[in-house]
Amino acid sequence: MSGVTWVYIMLGIYIVYCFYWGLKGYFTEKTSKGYAIAGRSIPFFAFLLAATAASFSGWTFIGHPGLIWRDGLAYAFASFYVLTIPITGTFFSKRTWLLGKRYGFITPGDMYAYYFNNEFIRLLVVITAVLYSVFYSAVQLMAAGALFHVIAGVPVTFGCIFLAFIVWFYVCTGGLKASTWVGVIQFVLLVGGIIILGFYVLGHFGGWTHFSKAVIGLESKYLEVPKVINIGLGGGWTSVMILTYMFALMGIQSSPAFTMWTFGIKSPKPLAWQQAFMSTFVVGFALFFFTAFQGMGAKILQETGLGLSPEQVEVFKTLTNRNAVPILMQNFLPPFMLGVVFVGAIAAIHSTAAPYIGTGGSILLRDVYWRYIKKQKCSDSEQIWVNRILATVLTVLALVVGMTSTAALVILGALATAYGFVMYVLLLGVIWGFRFPAIGAVLGVMSGMVAVYVTYAVYPSPLSMHCAFWGTFTGLVVAYICRGLGVKDDEETTQRQAEVRNWLDSVDKPSESGRAWRNVMKIAVPLWYFFAIGPACILGNSAFSFSGFPPLWSWQIFWWIVGIIMMWALCFKAEMATTNEEQIRRADEETMEVIDVTS
Repeated sequence: MSGVTWVYIMLGIYIVYCFYWGLKGYFTEKTSKGYAIAGRSIPFFAFLLAATAASFSGWTFIGHPGLIWRDGLAYAFASFYVLTIPITGTFFSKRTWLLGKRYGFITPGDMYAYYFNNEFIRLLVVITAVLYSVFYSAVQLMAAGALFHVIAGVPVTFGCIFLAFIVWFYVCTGGLKASTWVGVIQFVLLVGGIIILGFYVLGHFGGWTHFSKAVIGLESKYLEVPKVINIGLGGGWTSVMILTYMFALMGIQSSPAFTMWTFGIKSPKPLAWQQAFMSTFVVGFALFFFTAFQGMGAKILQETGLGLSPEQVEVFKTLTNRNAVPILMQNFLPPFMLGVVFVGAIAAIHSTAAPYIGTGGSILLRDVYWRYIKKQKCSDSEQIWVNRILATVLTVLALVVGMTSTAALVILGALATAYGFVMYVLLLGVIWGFRFPAIGAVLGVMSGMVAVYVTYAVYPSPLSMHCAFWGTFTGLVVAYICRGLGVKDDEETTQRQAEVRNWLDSVDKPSESGRAWRNVMKIAVPLWYFFAIGPACILGNSAFSFSGFPPLWSWQIFWWIVGIIMMWALCFKAEMATTNEEQIRRADEETMEVIDVTS
């Protein structure tokens, strides 16, 4: 059978699996809470795999190797998001779950509005959630359409709409639980597809020895970080752009969608394993080696035509960051593997589009329709159906944005995550007690969102720093200016925050050993950031080389391994992501519901 036939066979099997979970959720989820956050019942195994798949999605599968092809190993530093994405979860997720369990929060807006005693914050979180869901899902859906077009000859518009329909169906019918269980198989397909394609690309060159020689023979601009900083606007992948781009990707797990997903898990026990092992090690292995094989391999083939037929040489002259991976798939994968890797890419795309569309709809439902339009008085059935309508609207908006944008897929995704990173302003206050008044939180988030847009679209990347940095930096500065001007919260807000702080600090008090490790990590983590992905990463241009890897690639692999150790120490030894039975018991028993979950 041909490769296209296998593509349709594998896609058909995948669709059946997705529709099964969607329909199962349709007939079992009868409450708004069950539909929106799975009734706080997502199990260990499902979250472990699905949350990882949601973090590393279609733009990891397609856009990431595409930009390595375009910009070389300087962009390959983006693979460090296998550490910087979960490190956000390490900082915040366990305490977020504890708060959700105790106070009954369903949406992130519930948590932020309660803590700061300010309903305007809820609106800002809704805006962030919508922008994030639309931009990030647009990336996924356009990647799907482009892939379907190159592999099967399906028109891009039709492919986008058809593949969007699949994710829309199981999200709208089954809710968050359906998205999570579909995410389990999506993780396996995502990682497996990346590794399979990278393996076949490497095989085309006859193995690592021949491939590494070809890589080293590329122009130096593909093998080096150009400079530490650029004085002015833009400047490419400088050291500080690499660092601040990683800040943007830290916004994935600080986004409203991921916070809401954290509320939905049954227990926080999978958090440490998801952060330290599944993301950092498993996905890291796929990215630091196999996406780089794809991206650098495509560049070599485009420039040298090594081992290609005359027809293939012409095809590789048409490479772009959007079609590089589909063209590699079409030219190097045998028919059966083409079907497997194609479904792996679609699964990767859906793994992120699904939870962001679903949670975006739920946030709009709970924080706008249910709370203000219906004055907290409507049935579970009505809430679920309105939720489905809102998720449909978000899906349509994502398609419109994706089809009209000319930005690189990964960059558009990074704009979305920049809005998520601005949520650090609120998370630092709620989770770790950073002190600024409620009006500072409001103005900080507002100014941060404006700064993201200005430094993305109007004055792009001042000092070659990503808009995510400028957004959150501006937000924190404005928040603390309000404090410095003497603005104070009223007594009710002060007492509420004190109660939250006292309970959270008592239930999550580290052991003596954990406290000692935290003190060490306060030094170790900034040092890792400085050398691995910060200003000092330029040293990797000529620092050392091993096993045939160019110096910059060797630098990346070395600091990835160090990063695995760092994440293990943070999550387990410093107790940032681990929980014990006493903590879980207290969260279960010491409840203080402040959110009305009834109709």
